[in-house]
Amino acid sequence: MANIKKNDTVRILAGKDKGKSGKVLRVLVKEDKVIIENVNVYKKHQKKGPNREAGIVDKAMPIHISNVRPICPKCTQPTSFRRKELGDGKRVRYCRKCGETIA
Repeated sequence: MANIKKNDTVRILAGKDKGKSGKVLRVLVKEDKVIIENVNVYKKHQKKGPNREAGIVDKAMPIHISNVRPICPKCTQPTSFRRKELGDGKRVRYCRKCGETIA
């Protein structure tokens, strides 16, 4: 699985939303998919429930993790993150292009 976590900013590489960017809302680890804010949105017809109203709502659908690439906050380019271990044994992610450590 790619090193993508919740709240990362990612760019879409394939599909109808190719080129768009957004924040990761959820990572579905078992399915290797991510749900991204305001990307891959479909209309869903919803019945009335105890805590919701009936009507047509917009729902963000998952995208396979291979179709997204994280964006480095420093160099603002889509890149892949690598992991390295610091001297104190803590593992951190870093940008493959510029070498900046990602929190």
